[in-house]
Amino acid sequence: MPQLTDQGAIDEHEQAGTWMTPAEYGASRAAVWTAAVVLVTDVRGRILVQSVDYRADRLLPGGAVDAGEAPSAAAARELREELGVDGRYPRGLAVDWIPADTPGFPPEMRFPGEILHVYDGGTWTPDRIAAVRLPAQEITGIHFAEPADLPALMDPGDARRALSALRARINDSGTALLEDGRPTAPTALDRLGVLRTRRTPQHDPWRPGPVPEGRAVRDRSAWLFAPDGRVLLLVSRATGAAHLPPPTAGTTAGAAPLGYRDGEQGAHARAAARLAGLPPAADPECARLLATPEQVRELSDWGQAGDDELAAVHTARARLGLPAPTRTPPTELPEEGARW
Repeated sequence: MPQLTDQGAIDEHEQAGTWMTPAEYGASRAAVWTAAVVLVTDVRGRILVQSVDYRADRLLPGGAVDAGEAPSAAAARELREELGVDGRYPRGLAVDWIPADTPGFPPEMRFPGEILHVYDGGTWTPDRIAAVRLPAQEITGIHFAEPADLPALMDPGDARRALSALRARINDSGTALLEDGRPTAPTALDRLGVLRTRRTPQHDPWRPGPVPEGRAVRDRSAWLFAPDGRVLLLVSRATGAAHLPPPTAGTTAGAAPLGYRDGEQGAHARAAARLAGLPPAADPECARLLATPEQVRELSDWGQAGDDELAAVHTARARLGLPAPTRTPPTELPEEGARW
């Protein structure tokens, strides 16, 4: 930071250096706008977006920070004004720098760039969603969008920012720093583009125990636990789609049927086992990650039945004598495999 002076005269050496008057220093600083938005999901992991009467694309709820107003206070005020919902949103998911040359701003607006704060609005239940009350003007509707649909609904920068903020929430590693919607320090979820393709809905009811004899089995997958209580997750490098591995994905111990999703076209069977090791990756197009069971669920579209499955997963983890995992960003495993 340059040294400031309010003296009427300074010698030539100081003038040639970094000395500046307060007025000169103030004029040298960048001026930007400030805004705050809130990321809200429903129980299926879809993101709340709203339609407005002044532009065609969708927006996260929120808006400009008023002079002298804290960004978190602006977020709460905007949701109260736009959706009729009272709340506090102290947890920041992302802070984005939006450059001054971003397309879409009229030249006469003289857009100077913007610092935009994304806050976590949490998961809203159907009752809370039903309590939304829209104002007489500006907000014309809301709906919950599949994360992968955001690029088709929103301005490109807004869609990047919303997806980055959602991944930051799933990572639970603190506020992500973004530049034009892109993380400055991408995590595995960012690098693999998780949630950029539509998730496969699995809303069938959860049944504990093995699949009944005679019931058709459509597919088999497994909750494979590492020693720290996290589980193996597969992510397609081509599409970013995340899914549980087959029971044969690694060397296992203590395998047992966990339950199944009872679908019309057959059962989706789940097993649980301790993961003792992974062979070298047989499919280079698929990344192998360790994640908490909660993160697996948040990357899936399982609906309300996901709660029942998650409870069964934690029961199986305890039966295997493994700890409850600490929530950290999902970790990509090496292609050469691993042993524990």
